[in-house]
Amino acid sequence: MGFETIAKSQEDLWLRYADQFPVRQRLVYLNHAAVSPLCRPAAEAMRWLAADSMEYGSLHYGQWIETYEGLRAAAARLIGALRSEIALVKNTSEGIATIAMGVDWRPGDKIVAFREEFPANYYPWKRLEETGVSVEWLSYLDPLDRIDQACRGARLLAISFVQYLSGHRVDLEAIGEICHRHRCAYLVDAIQGLGAFPVDVRRAHIDALAADGHKWMLGPEGCGILFVSQEFQESVQAVEFGWTNVAHYADYASRDMTLRPDAGRYECGTLNTIGCYGLRASIELLLEVGVETVALAVQRLGDLVAEGVQAKGYEVLGSRSPANGAGIVSFRKEGVEAANIVRHLNAAGITAAARQGWVRVSPHFYISPDDIQRLLEVL
Repeated sequence: MGFETIAKSQEDLWLRYADQFPVRQRLVYLNHAAVSPLCRPAAEAMRWLAADSMEYGSLHYGQWIETYEGLRAAAARLIGALRSEIALVKNTSEGIATIAMGVDWRPGDKIVAFREEFPANYYPWKRLEETGVSVEWLSYLDPLDRIDQACRGARLLAISFVQYLSGHRVDLEAIGEICHRHRCAYLVDAIQGLGAFPVDVRRAHIDALAADGHKWMLGPEGCGILFVSQEFQESVQAVEFGWTNVAHYADYASRDMTLRPDAGRYECGTLNTIGCYGLRASIELLLEVGVETVALAVQRLGDLVAEGVQAKGYEVLGSRSPANGAGIVSFRKEGVEAANIVRHLNAAGITAAARQGWVRVSPHFYISPDDIQRLLEVL
């Protein structure tokens, strides 16, 4: 699809929301797979909380509680879950570790994991091998038949929605059907896809999902969500234990250690309040735009990058299709260091990242086709 066609199809969307992303006035920002710029609603919500705390301390604490609840509700809407299945965590790593440490593993138990994962979704399973748990390591490019075979007798499968380097988007529902059929718990690291592509945890039979807010959800660092289905909560103990894990945490004199009856049992202590303000606002913006609409824009912009860099003689990592494409495109050219290309782009006001010898770009929906044309002109 060429620039003219994409420009026409996406013009209303990116123009409609351009003012919500002041970064556009300074940069062509193509690094959402690393850290996203804050959208205006997130920044304004955080600015309000900072000013209110400066002027009134915790006088308006009731509004903080309302914001926590609002974030849980917005996150639940984003993935088709119940509010009671959402815990607020620091980051994706904490969410994954909560599951990895909370399951009562026994020697001989089997996990299915994937070699190319980001370390947050690799180290916890590798570490469990030291306890006698068996991990069958696959490639995310393995066919579904191979995943089906590996899931037989497994207790858990863990995979990323979108691979951090290649940008390959897996078929969540197909893998979920396999896991469901084999009664294998299904954990998704969603950080590189949530906010950019739709997720329905019920339809995909997902048991647990973790994602930080600072990438495709357009929020701040240090504030993320952990989904644990109501059924799976009974199999995941709260290992990180503090005063807020318990049902009567607001009664400081109580010594009743009965857990909260929902995913709040995985929240250990005071939350990142200013982060919750920001993430709630950014998710609500995405819900307003519509994640299905965002997905079309992100997919098309990614396609435009891949086609454009290939036309200029670059090699693209992996192959894109409507079924597996996402917002990440990684490319390289023989004899040219990726870090040098990124420095050249940065000097021209275009952000990208060097990752493992590849140049990785990752446009979000508010990026225009002209921004991608600018990238290609500078390369």
